[in-house]
Parts: sequence; C-alpha cells; structure tokens
Amino acid sequence: MNLEYFIAKRLITARDFKSSISAPIIKIAISAIAIGIIMMLVSVATGIGLQQKIREKVSAFNGQIVISNYDNNNSEVTIIPISKKQDFYPNFKSVPEVTHIQAIASKAGIIRTESSFEGIIFKGVGLDYDWNKIKQYLVEGKLPDYSKGINEEVIISRFLADRLGLKVGDNFNTFFIKEEQGKMPNSRLFKITGIFNSGFQSFDATYIIGDIRHIQKINKWNPNQVGAFEVFVKDFDKIKETGDKIYEQTSSSLDTKTMIEKYSYIFDWLQLFDFNIIVILAIMIIVATINMVVALLVLILERTQMIGILKALGANNWAVRKIFLYNAFYLIIRGLFWGNLIGISLLLVQQYFGVIQLNPENYYVNQAPVYINWVYVILLNLLTITVCFVVLLIPSYIITKISPVKAIRFD
Repeated sequence: MNLEYFIAKRLITARDFKSSISAPIIKIAISAIAIGIIMMLVSVATGIGLQQKIREKVSAFNGQIVISNYDNNNSEVTIIPISKKQDFYPNFKSVPEVTHIQAIASKAGIIRTESSFEGIIFKGVGLDYDWNKIKQYLVEGKLPDYSKGINEEVIISRFLADRLGLKVGDNFNTFFIKEEQGKMPNSRLFKITGIFNSGFQSFDATYIIGDIRHIQKINKWNPNQVGAFEVFVKDFDKIKETGDKIYEQTSSSLDTKTMIEKYSYIFDWLQLFDFNIIVILAIMIIVATINMVVALLVLILERTQMIGILKALGANNWAVRKIFLYNAFYLIIRGLFWGNLIGISLLLVQQYFGVIQLNPENYYVNQAPVYINWVYVILLNLLTITVCFVVLLIPSYIITKISPVKAIRFD
C-alpha cells in the first residue's frame, strides 16, 4: 500500500462521521442497508416458514401422495375398496423415495348430540398409521390405541368439540348413511380420547379419526380391503417425480394424486409468496443501493481537493477509487451488522414466543411460522454486498474525470 493511499484512507475514515455535510447522508445509507436486510430476512423466513408449515399440516392429515381407485378419486369418501395385498404394501421397495405407506378409509356421517349435530367424515386408520405426524397437534387427551380389538376410541378437532359441546371422555353417536336407498343408517357410539387443533380449518371442521375396522364392518368389507393408501416421501420438492414413479409401479386400476394436485388452490396461493419474496428482495436492494450511491457521491464531492492532491502526487485513478470503495464497503458491512442483529433477533422472538398471531381461516396457521436457514442468511448478505459493491463502481468512475488542477482549486 503506497503512502498517499494510506493517508487518504485514514483521513476519510476519521472524518466520515464528523462532517456536517456527509454525516446525515451516511447515517441514512447505513440505516437503509440495515432496514433492507431486516425486511429481506423477515420476508424469506416467514414466507418459507408459512409454506413449510402448511405443507406439513396438509401431509400430516392427508398424506403426501394418495393411491386410490379411479372411482374414488374425486370423492372424500371411499366407495370402492382396494385390496391390501399389493406389491407396494407395506413396503414400497420399487420406489426408494417412499418412506412410509399407510392404509386408510373414509365414510360420511352425522354426529348427533342432545343440543346439536354436525356432518363429518370419519377417517379410519389401522396399526400402520403414523401417529407421530399427528401427535404435535394434540392439545388435550391422548391418542387412541388400536393394537388390540376393534374399539370406539377417536380423536376429534377442537373446532368440532366446541361446536358440539364435547370434551375428552365424552361419548357421542354417529350415524353413517348407507349407499343403498331406503336403508336405515348405521349408528356407532364413539368415545373421545383426544382433541387436536391443526389450525387447518377445512380439515378441523370435517374430519374425526378412528378405527378403520368400523368402516370395514359398516361397508361389509373383509379385513384386507381398504379405501386408499397414503404415501410419504423423502423429498417433497421432488413429489411430482416421485408421484409419477409410483403411478408407473401400481396397477392400471389405481391412480395416484399428489397433495399439490388434490389441494391445488392452497399451493397455487402459496406460490404467490415466492413472487412476493422476490419483489421485496428486489425493492430492498434497490433502495439500499440508491442510498449507498448517494452517500458515495457526497463523499467524492466533499473530498474533491484531496482527490486532486493524490492525483498530483502520482496516484492513478483506480488507486483513488479503491479508497472510496473501501469506505463504502465499510458502511455496507456496518449496516449489515445492525440489520442482521435486529432481524435475526425479531425472528427468534417470533419463533419461540409466537408474538404475531394469524387468523387460521385465512392463513391455515395460528401464528406466523418462522424458518431460519443460515445458508439463506449468508446468501442474502452476500447478495447485498455484491450488488451494492458492483453498482458503486459506476459513481466512483466520476473520480477519473476530476482534473488535479481544478480539484486543488475547488472550494
């Protein structure tokens, strides 16, 4: 490093925040960088967090891929059964991306109490059902046990329990309508062992979960007949490709449907978040860059005489430009430091305390979910530094146009 570069760098660094002209501009530039990174961190963490939480809830209660008869495809209830004696059950060895497969069946019914009634869909599950995916949404009571004989234990949503005036330990009658016209409905007495709250209103208002053997008995199926198979996969991002593989490995009488296809209205809505995140990132980077350009121009104009002296001493244009770019880089780093500190702190507060609440009827979750990925944090910081630094090369070009003679006389 030559002498004039060292002296100039020290002069600028020492005077950056003392000058009555540049101090407010520099503070605004640092604040813009800080606010920009805060907004970017929050938008990415909450946007991805909401997508993952909704995806997690939908798959927990409905599976990620459903294998069913074509005749049952457009219905929430099972009409024609499927045999459990399939090559892919209970282990889907031909598609290694599959992590778990479980048999289910569903049937429409009406819960009747002394004061009210509600139409529901009874989702029957068996021993192969993965309760771990549901357990996190259990808010009261315990999960049912179907390891022994057929029993009346069910779990019901908080939404339905409140509307029907039921609680854990209560019994209630459910009437299942028969497909044959003129037939009296089947009645079953169930006991509530647990209450769940998924925050997924369309599911909470409809489903109760119980023993699949009740549906098999009502429909006069044998123990090897079920309504459909719910499949879970390793990588959700490749769910379409995995769904195609599963379709190829199943019988021609069966169809597969991913939850993205089944709940397309939800996932189409979630895709809007990707666009919103990109827009926010672009706006924040543009705002931060404009403020940094203004700050750099002010610094250059304020030190025109110094630029002229350095050039008169023999410093080339790039050496002088590096002095100002170095200080601009210092301002960017300072803004990023405070922005990351505040932004990550806000995200951690939301993650652990759930300060911001959401309406589950609109957002399918009770509170704003947060997903903190340190890779994303680092990439956002590198993106901000790179874009700002590259753009700042343009205003720094003004230095090459400054004449040493005119600059020294400049006042």
